[in-house]
Amino acid sequence: MYTLGIDYGTNSVRALIVRCADGKEMGSCVVDYPSGRQGILLDSRDHALARQHPGDYLVGLEKSVKGALAQARRRRGFSPKKIVGLGVDTTGSSPIPVDARNVPLALQKKWAKNLQAQCWLWKDHTSWREAARITELAAQHRPQYLARSGNSYSSEWFWAKIWHCLAVDPQVFAAAHSWVELSDWVPSVLAGIDDPLKVKRGVCAAGHKAFYGDDWGGLPDKEFLALLDPQLADLRDRLYERAYDANEPAGRLCMAWARKLGLPAAIPIAIGEFDVHYGAIGCGVAEGTLVKVIGTSACDCGVISAQKQVPDIPGICGIVKGAILPGFYGLEAGQSAVGDIFKWWVEVVCDGDGALHRKLAAEVSKQRPGESGLLALDWNNGNRSTLSDQRLSGLLLGQTLHTTKAEIYRALIEATAFGARTIIERFKEYGVPIERIVCAGGIARKDPMLMQIFADVTGCTMLVAGSTQACALGAAVAAAVVAGAHKDFPRAQKAMTSLDKRQYRPNPAAQQAYHRLYALYRQLHDAFGGLNRAADLAPVMKELLDLKAAATARA
Repeated sequence: MYTLGIDYGTNSVRALIVRCADGKEMGSCVVDYPSGRQGILLDSRDHALARQHPGDYLVGLEKSVKGALAQARRRRGFSPKKIVGLGVDTTGSSPIPVDARNVPLALQKKWAKNLQAQCWLWKDHTSWREAARITELAAQHRPQYLARSGNSYSSEWFWAKIWHCLAVDPQVFAAAHSWVELSDWVPSVLAGIDDPLKVKRGVCAAGHKAFYGDDWGGLPDKEFLALLDPQLADLRDRLYERAYDANEPAGRLCMAWARKLGLPAAIPIAIGEFDVHYGAIGCGVAEGTLVKVIGTSACDCGVISAQKQVPDIPGICGIVKGAILPGFYGLEAGQSAVGDIFKWWVEVVCDGDGALHRKLAAEVSKQRPGESGLLALDWNNGNRSTLSDQRLSGLLLGQTLHTTKAEIYRALIEATAFGARTIIERFKEYGVPIERIVCAGGIARKDPMLMQIFADVTGCTMLVAGSTQACALGAAVAAAVVAGAHKDFPRAQKAMTSLDKRQYRPNPAAQQAYHRLYALYRQLHDAFGGLNRAADLAPVMKELLDLKAAATARA
């Protein structure tokens, strides 16, 4: 038996076919989104805007699945008829305005070029004002909502984006019968569901991004939503009453899409989850394991048994029962930009390409910690955790007339490692067990220099997931469970997931230098992040020079 995992990332969609018995990859295919700039619709007048055309998701779905099937057919013993289920993961929060037939407005001629009618991609931050107001009102009237979301609501999330749509384009808001998260919409399309009220919503998106909680009866109550705007309260009736964990299928593959893709009709479709959540499953997440999915951004996921009491943790993206694994609380934190920062430096500022990436990486690998005399903040796309402030921006400190491109490149890598350490320390501070860290994503597999810096900065051994496509694999694992190929998630994970042989252990000498640099990073972090408004930053530049002199002396 085989299952299919479909992974919708920021710039592309990939399909992966795996064998249920052992997770062996039989075929895969990646398709870039055709619209916009590398799949993202932008607005030169507003750098905070990031949208995607829903039609790209359908084009990518068909091409990627057919490509994976074509590759898998070359394997002895494989047949599409042996695929018993499929699963879908996506970015999020990425809500789509749809009509009463569950069709995205952007697929209609009237709205095709309207940016407000597109999918509001996870990295869209245009709703920062609405997010701040939601945080303020929730703190006053529904603190229990806010406590589960790290005490802050983000401009990356569901309600803020919908409210902003109402503010900037009431016509689009009025035309939208409902809004559906991308992670729920794709499974509903595959299942042939043409009524938004019948779409099975995943608790992953609902709990982490939309204030959903069984404790208070699901979505935020209409009284609270009316404090934001009465039209949001009216919208609640056109959304959903219940959200489901991954034990529940989202539906079964309809005949139309079965024929289009060349798959058996009526096979179960796993409930939709976010890419990093299914990625955590694809990395073998269990209590005590922190999974870091490192790509354009980075997400940190862990689980704690639902039988235990879990404290509210300020500055993380949510604590939601069943959000990753059924029977566990799912915990999520993350950084809004990691790979995006390196891409910006090399391709935008340095006007380079892949060759320059490699050249700079080779130069960076020869540098010692502190040798550049530089220190950066990793907030080029805001801070997701632990400050939860998308209006923060990047910073580079310590440059001189002798500073090189490679030195800045290393400082940016170190900044993302310092941000990762901040998240790990916040989890540990609140008693979250972290016995091992498993990393996934292209950066984790392709950049040993960066991984070693992460190990040295955090003081933690960095393990690497066995699959090159952990998110798609996690979706395939979920499909195997709902299809009955495995009895439950622990057994499916044991059979279908693995670790790579590579491990990155902290270097004691580098670790010592990074302790000093991290202390300086925290001074900048707390001062510019608003935690210490009385901070004296005058000594920081001189301490960086002292560290540079010490590193140079050791060279």
